[in-house]
Order: sequence, then C-alpha cells, then structure tokens
Amino acid sequence: MNAILLMLLGLGAMFLGYVFYSKFVAEKIFKLDPNFRTPAHEFEDGVDFVPTNKYVLWGHHFTSVAGAAPIIGPAIAVIWGWVPAFLWVVFGTIFFAGVHDAGAIWASNRNKARSIGALTGDVVGKRSQSLFMIVIFLVLLMVNAVFATAISGLLINFPSSVVPVWGAIFVALIIGQVIFRKWMNLGTVSILGVIALYALIYAGPSLPIALPETVFGVSDNAQWIIVLFLYAAIASLLPVWMLLQPRDYINGLQLFIGLILVYGAVLISGPELVAPAFNTNTPEGTPSLVPLLFVTIACGAISGFHGLVASGTTSKQLDKETDARFVGYFGAIGEGSLSLATIIAATAGFATLADWQAVYHSFGQGGVSAFVQGGANILNNGIGLDVELSQTLLTVMAVLFAGTTMDTGLRLQRYIFQEWGNIYNIKWMEKAAPATLLAVASCLLLAFGAGGADGAGGLLIWPLFGTTNQLLAGLTLLVITTMLVKLGRPMYVTLIPLLFLLVMTIYALLIQLMGFYQKSDWFLFGLDLVVLIAAIWIALEAAGTLTRLRREMRQSAPSAD
Repeated sequence: MNAILLMLLGLGAMFLGYVFYSKFVAEKIFKLDPNFRTPAHEFEDGVDFVPTNKYVLWGHHFTSVAGAAPIIGPAIAVIWGWVPAFLWVVFGTIFFAGVHDAGAIWASNRNKARSIGALTGDVVGKRSQSLFMIVIFLVLLMVNAVFATAISGLLINFPSSVVPVWGAIFVALIIGQVIFRKWMNLGTVSILGVIALYALIYAGPSLPIALPETVFGVSDNAQWIIVLFLYAAIASLLPVWMLLQPRDYINGLQLFIGLILVYGAVLISGPELVAPAFNTNTPEGTPSLVPLLFVTIACGAISGFHGLVASGTTSKQLDKETDARFVGYFGAIGEGSLSLATIIAATAGFATLADWQAVYHSFGQGGVSAFVQGGANILNNGIGLDVELSQTLLTVMAVLFAGTTMDTGLRLQRYIFQEWGNIYNIKWMEKAAPATLLAVASCLLLAFGAGGADGAGGLLIWPLFGTTNQLLAGLTLLVITTMLVKLGRPMYVTLIPLLFLLVMTIYALLIQLMGFYQKSDWFLFGLDLVVLIAAIWIALEAAGTLTRLRREMRQSAPSAD
C-alpha cells in the first residue's frame, strides 16, 4: 500500500473529527460558555494564572503533552503491523484523546483550575483522591526520569542537535518578553522565532558538541541528566509567560513545519509501506496485540499525562472557556498527526521488508531511532534534504518535545508536593522552592539510586508506564463522567472510553504480572501488583459512584403525577 493513501485517510478522519465531533461535545455535552469567568482572570498573578491567547496556549498544551511518547509508542507498536497501530491512533484520537483533553480542561476550569487529582476528593470521594495522587506521582516520576534519560541519549548520539536544542531556550526567552510586553504582533514574532529556530537546526551539523566521556568519574549520560534537571527546576519556578509558554508555542510551530515537510515528502516520493499490514511473523517474545497495543501507544491515542497538563497548567491560562475545544481537542489532533507521521516513517522509511525486519528483530525495538532513520530517508527521497540535516531536524523535534514535557512535568510534580502540603497542613511544602527541590530530589533518587552512576534508573520502572498512564486517563475520565452525571448531561462520550481503558489496563497488568513472575523480577512484580490493585479499586469506585449518583437522581426526580 502507498503511504499517501494512509496519510490522507488518517488526516482526513481526524480533521472531520475536529470539525464535527468536537463541536458536538463542546456545545452539547460540556456546554462551554464564552461568558464564564475563567480562573486565569479570577486569580491572575502573572506567574501561574495568566490569561493567554488560545493559539499560544495551544502551543503550550500540545507540546507539553506530546513529548517523545507519540513517537516512541507508535514506532514500537508497528511490530504488530501498521493497520492496528493506524486504527488505534486515528480512532483513539477522535473519540478518546480529544474528549479526554478538552474534558479535563473543562472540569478544572469549572473548579477554580484545581488539578484533576485535587478535585477528585470533591467530585468522586476522598478514597479516590488519595489513590489518584499516588498514581499521578508515579506517572510524573516515570515521565521526568525517563525523558531525561531519553534526551541525554539523543544528545550523545546526535551531537549536531545540541546547539539547536539549547539555542531554542534562548529564542523562547526572547519571544516570551516580546509577546508579554506586546512589542510585536503574534504573527511577526512567530515568523522570526521559526526562522531563528531553523537557523540553529541548519547550523547544528557544523557545530557538533559532545561532553567529555567522564568527568570525575561521572559519565556523559549522567552529566546531561544532571544539567537537564537543573534546567527543568529553574524553568518550573519561572513565570509561565517567560519560558514555558513561548518555548512550547515555538516548538508547536516547529513541529507543524516538520510535519508539513514529512507529509510533503510523502506526497512527492509516494513511498510504499514495506512493513506488513498485520504481522503474523512477530519475533519470539513479542506479547499479544490485545491488550498490549493499547498501552504501548498511549500518547497519540489517549494518555493520562494529558489530563495532568490540562488541569495542572493549561486551565490556569485559559482566556475563554470556549478555547478549551481548540486547545484541548485540537491539541490531541496535533499529537495524533505526529503519531501518524511516526507510523509512516517507521513502515515506509525503509527500502525493503528485510531492512525493516533488521530493525524490528525483537519487541521494544524501533522507537525514536526508527522515526529518525525512516523519516530522514523519506525527506531525502522526497524533497532532497541532506540525510544528516534531516536526522538533525527530526532529532531536534523529538528532543524539544521531550524537553518541554520535562519542563511541564517537573512543574506538575511541584504542584503535587504543594497540594500534599495543603492536604496534610505541612506549611513549608506549600511553597514553590521547597516543593521543586523535593520534585527534583525524587527524580534524581530514582535515576541514580536505581540506575547507579549512569543515571538511567527511570528505565527500571518504564515497563509499567503504559499501564499506569492509561490508568490515570481512566481516573480523569471518571472525574469528568461523574461531573456530567451530577449535571444531568449525557455521559456516554466519556463512560465508553473509561470502561474500555479499565478493561485493557487490568488485562495488560495481569499479563505483565505473569511475565515479571516468570522472570523473578520481584520489584516490578510488586509494583505491578500495586497498580493492579489500584486499577481494580478504581473500577469499583467508578461503578459505586455512578450507581449511587444515578439512584439519587432518580429519587430526586419529580414524580409523573
């Protein structure tokens, strides 16, 4: 099959989903009100609560939730064939991710921009809140520790990406000042920012930078991880308009230009999908497609981390409630389009089936490297872009997204410690600086405590990220569904995704539990057991809460006579 047809089908379906389905959900289910006074205006402080242009906020939300996950997940999942990956990405984006992201913004916006974890206590119950906060902390710990490892690896393997990656931070700082102080209109500053970013990418191959292999016994990988967390700590304390918003916005523009280049190259070269549609000859050790596909591809279909960003930072910057449709749902469409491009790069970016099989020789192979390698080949064949420059472009794209996710993730982890300080009346923990130190310390403890001097400890618990992340999405959907029931509105648009995620998550956890038992990996076995108990607990809480609310509504409804 030609990749052009796959591209047109996927992008066309997601476009129709945004035009029609998101409009229905926004107007008939969430009933977004343009006159509602958002928390960004009610609590405006110039640091976290900042009313923001919806296009800039879309850039923040989209790039924060994207990270490297919509590249890694699909690029691994094509080992089962491109058809299952394609269907889950497209339909998961339309009916799951878009509703989840926009719904999380709406729910938080209607509750003074409190995070999903914090408002669970009021909406669902205190038991669910305690459980939610633990799951959130685990997901953020995994994301921050693993993305630091992923970024450091890319910076080491592609030294040409170092200058554009760190140069983008200085570009964002300048753009932040220009936008905040209104020195230029948004269109002009956007064009200048993109030109500066691509000038850095063009200069990257001529200015490769590599850290010393060891400094006082510390490896280059560990050095980068320490630098990344130092940067993320500073970024998490700065006002959102100064770095977080402009960095995310310019990265969002960069991604769309990158996607236009990739999709344009596909249109010009028309590559064939060399990977099988359904792979009936998977390598030994590859788990079953159901349910592992649905937790391997999380971001790009639906991800609990999106709910954390939507309710943790995005809702605090929402100018008008109606912007939630564009920022949340269209943000999910952007991520779905990135996942679709990844599927095409990882299946049509190789010359032959044998070349593809050489990469996908065992489960877990592919990932960012397959996206960079396959995508660079497509760019070279389609628009004649030099392979090394193409690799730098795609690597910078992946690193910048992983970096923005770390920025937002550490800020969210700081919020978690502050919320714990508020819940348990620990006054010093409610302050930003101590909470940030605790967030960084917990990540470094995992990275270096479990991973030794190399700092790759986050990878130790990464096998459980997919299931824990989907469990978190289920919790977010439970909160949204409960709010809809209390308001007497149709709940099927969130209840169906909630039930699907709970079934697939519990099923996947049981399969992984057996695998860890057979390998005698008792640490992951115990952690899997904890997450499994949490998943079953959430399923029971969901059933109990929704049943109780439905009964109360029937009892309070006026009789027919």
